[in-house]
Amino acid sequence: MTHNVTIEPSGHQFTVENDELILDAALRQGISFPYGCRSGACGSCLGDVNAGTVDYPDGLPMALAEEDAKEGKALFCQAIATSDLVIHVAEIKRDAEIEIKTLPARVEGLRKLSHDVMEMTIKLPETERLQFLAGQYVDFLLKDGRKRSFSLANAPFNDDYLEFHIRHVPGGFFTEQVFAEMKEKSLVRIEGPHGSFHLHTGSDRPVLLIGGGTGFAPIKGMIEQIIEEGIVRPIHIYWGVRAKEDLYHDALAKGWAFKFEHINYTPVLSDPKTEDNWEGRTGFVHEAVVADFADLSGYDVYMSGPPPMINAAKEAFLEKGLPMEQLFSDSFDYSSDALKAMKKTS
Repeated sequence: MTHNVTIEPSGHQFTVENDELILDAALRQGISFPYGCRSGACGSCLGDVNAGTVDYPDGLPMALAEEDAKEGKALFCQAIATSDLVIHVAEIKRDAEIEIKTLPARVEGLRKLSHDVMEMTIKLPETERLQFLAGQYVDFLLKDGRKRSFSLANAPFNDDYLEFHIRHVPGGFFTEQVFAEMKEKSLVRIEGPHGSFHLHTGSDRPVLLIGGGTGFAPIKGMIEQIIEEGIVRPIHIYWGVRAKEDLYHDALAKGWAFKFEHINYTPVLSDPKTEDNWEGRTGFVHEAVVADFADLSGYDVYMSGPPPMINAAKEAFLEKGLPMEQLFSDSFDYSSDALKAMKKTS
């Protein structure tokens, strides 16, 4: 059975399935509440039930006193709806409203997606969760005080693990560790979430998602959120890489396009190898977009990738009528020590 939930004072509405936690349902549909542990221990998601009833399948949460529950207070990370609801909770509307945390984590998985891209999944302590928006990034805190930034490749509704796509940069202090030394169960520390590059709601314009290299990572998180929320406005994904082997999630992207009529996917190779036998698009990825769209004034554009790609695309897209306020970008850059090492070996 499905129940309807109305949030005061915004008037926003979402549905919650039978036995589905209210916070889970909200996140699944793109509505962000404050939360921390998602286990009922921290009290961050406390709100009021102004109409309707809720229940707690695992008993009253640790951070909710019995008297508060009787007065209509609820912890939405542990509550399920037993009727239609009207609730009062402080919705998160901007990235600046999300708490930035420093947390320990354990490496749960290391999987090579290609010759130079590693998928790393990490798990936070049982009593912690990282609240974030699809497209944001976190900093890995290194022992010598340095930081390395990587985009989250999963969507916030699915935060049991945090996923990252890490490209091996020769001479890169952190990426050398990831590829040569790091093992599953290794301990890391992260800080985040950071960044204003995230999926923005409230628009009905078609969306262009453009990734260069591992700039596909935040695009993946955004697509997962779009699919989960049931957004059906046209979505166009462009992924630019050098050669076919660099399309490390090509099958995944093709699967989205095959399953959902409103999602289109275009891979673009800038320097295909002879053995690729490539018959698809070639050149720079932003040039493919410009060739396909004569007027970008009616689109929301999200770009993630290396600075040269971002800079060239911005100039070209603005010339095609894209308003600056409809352009969102995340520029990937190498750390200074990695750049020095690359220059020495070039």
